[in-house]
Amino acid sequence: MSHHHRVHPMDVETNTGGPPKYVMLSENGGDAGVRPPPYRRNIPRYHSTAQPYKKKGNCCLKCICCFYCFLFILIFGVSAFVFYVHAIYQPKMPTYKVDHIGIGAFDLQADFSLYTEFDVTVRAENPNERITIFYAPESSIAITYSDSTLCTGKIPTFKQGHQNVTFMDIVLKGKSEFGSGLQEALLDNRKTGKIPLLIIVRAPIVIEMGDLPLKQVTFLVNCSLVIDSLTPRKQVKILSTTYHGAIELS
Repeated sequence: MSHHHRVHPMDVETNTGGPPKYVMLSENGGDAGVRPPPYRRNIPRYHSTAQPYKKKGNCCLKCICCFYCFLFILIFGVSAFVFYVHAIYQPKMPTYKVDHIGIGAFDLQADFSLYTEFDVTVRAENPNERITIFYAPESSIAITYSDSTLCTGKIPTFKQGHQNVTFMDIVLKGKSEFGSGLQEALLDNRKTGKIPLLIIVRAPIVIEMGDLPLKQVTFLVNCSLVIDSLTPRKQVKILSTTYHGAIELS
């Protein structure tokens, strides 16, 4: 007796095209059926509010470039102005010289103080062709001997024109302490006929270029000189002079 076995076809889908389906296996090794892949949620992206370092670097670089450009333009402008002023006005320093010195009084008082009166003539020369010099107030001139001030005075206020030479007659008066040490030193100098004095001049001036007044400056002049006599109302001879000058910005 023949046995006939019927083979029933399995319910299996034939993949005729495309990628294979996902197959989930059960714990017992059997097929648990075809399931779709789990749903994948997109992770949100957070954007930083801080600017990138590159942008900050570019900003700083632009600021530095602008600063150097401004500095270059400023230096160029100032240099051009100075060159123009020097080319047009050709500024020169004024010169000062003690032309004459006279003794009006040199008296030792009863309280052993010394009263002195000097007449000093200062020669001031303005060599500039287009520059005017105005001598402002608050000037001072002093004569010292061995670091002790003998007398003081002031320079007259006036305006000195172009290429002008002016002789300023200045009277200096003062009363100072005069101890035994200074008396002995002065007597020795009077015997030798060589008396060292120091004239200190402080002169604030305003320089005018055309009609344009510039900033006030102060001329400082120290004149070391040696004279032969301190006798009142006698002609005094200047034996030697040495000058040192400087400018002080006000």
